[in-house]
Amino acid sequence: MSSPLRSRGRQAALLAGVLALVTTACGGGPDGAGGGQQTAESGAIPDNHAVLESVQADPQLTAALPAALAKSKTLRLASNIQSAPNNFYSADGKTPIGYEVDIAKAIGAKLGVTVTHQDLAFGSLITSLQSGRVEATMAAMNDTAERQQQIDFVDYFSSGITIMTRKGNPDAITGPDTLCGKNVAVVQGTSHQKFATAQSTKCTQAGKQAITVTATDSDTQNQNQLRTGRVAAILNDLPSAVYISRTAGEGKFFEVVPGQPIEGGPYGIGFAKNNAKLRDTVKQALQELITDGTYGKILQSWGVEQGAVKEAAVNGGS
Repeated sequence: MSSPLRSRGRQAALLAGVLALVTTACGGGPDGAGGGQQTAESGAIPDNHAVLESVQADPQLTAALPAALAKSKTLRLASNIQSAPNNFYSADGKTPIGYEVDIAKAIGAKLGVTVTHQDLAFGSLITSLQSGRVEATMAAMNDTAERQQQIDFVDYFSSGITIMTRKGNPDAITGPDTLCGKNVAVVQGTSHQKFATAQSTKCTQAGKQAITVTATDSDTQNQNQLRTGRVAAILNDLPSAVYISRTAGEGKFFEVVPGQPIEGGPYGIGFAKNNAKLRDTVKQALQELITDGTYGKILQSWGVEQGAVKEAAVNGGS
């Protein structure tokens, strides 16, 4: 799960690094990591217009909306739009895109409302709900027990630590146990570093070689080391790793080791504590999208289907 120690500087460095490798912007930094507003060329993103246009409004859900939203027919959603592939800007520098944006649009279509995005600092998202500035937030925010004291969540994605290797996986890394004896890059002060250190201890306790943990200041440094073979793998968050592997060098540099995210936890759409009616209506809308396959198509188009949840849950994080 994303560490709160992950800084905006790390995200900016990640974005800068991938921009140096490819012409499309890349990001990754859920749970508060952000960077300068970046854009992506259209070739780097899927076209989900047909999928979204196929979503039909559910009259029962529309009727269940809070009165103010039913009248305005506009759901104000706050995000931190600088984290590919979660949410970032298209080539025009103005249009929000990403798998979160597509999910939000699909939920809006199911409710019979239009979703508008407000690009806010991550640290102000919770207060924007509490003040009534927006009705919901969606910004790769981890649903945690601590945050549940302030707001409610509808969980829509499960992220966690993912292993990224060079294309072709020359070191035959298939999971955490195969990292023993390898050199693994992480960003200093993140949950990734903590996990790698703990995994190294497990290796030695099992009579295997320790992991050589290389902690750097940025994902940019890690990607360069992986490309040149100085490390065998990078630990990163699922969405970031997937997007980097698909876009860096037009997909020729890196790949993600298959499997469920390590130490995974849910991302949640946020709602004010006094807005349970909207929370529950959005939960039902998301569940319908999961059931009818729309949700899965969106995630698959962005390559992040590993993080799919089987059912929408309220405050499912811990």
